[in-house]
Amino acid sequence: MTKLMTCIWYNHTAEEAANFYASVLPDSRVTGVQRTPTDTPSQKAGEVITVEFEIAGHKFIGLNGGPIFPQTEAVSFMIMTDDQEETDRLWNAIVDNGGQESACGWCKDKWGVSWQITPKRLMQLIWENADPAASKRAMDAMMTMRKIDIAAVEAAAAGETVAA
Repeated sequence: MTKLMTCIWYNHTAEEAANFYASVLPDSRVTGVQRTPTDTPSQKAGEVITVEFEIAGHKFIGLNGGPIFPQTEAVSFMIMTDDQEETDRLWNAIVDNGGQESACGWCKDKWGVSWQITPKRLMQLIWENADPAASKRAMDAMMTMRKIDIAAVEAAAAGETVAA
């Protein structure tokens, strides 16, 4: 057993969520499903209580704890994407599966877990740019977006006017 795992609390949908994550994110899989041997405050004996899974190689455990503790934006998962195609694929998979768009590359899945779908190129344009004015323009452009449009951020960084 791994010494440190992140536990995500679900309202009796941990297995569904883990299977979804495993289907859309590379290097992801469900590694175990545990059923409670006895009744608990939120489960009957024999029901799924925890699901172990990996997302992009990181280990998690989903707990079917019920509605007591809902997800918040205080914790999110950042997925660094290689290009616009990967950005679009992941964003659309989450949002189109009952999720919700937010700002600046953030979205929530249908279980309320917050995700940051962040192109590596965005980070380069903002944080690794030798031109402070270009970094500012890139960040200003990103601040107007929901899903990140890499070409539009590159154009803004270059000082080009982008038609909306």
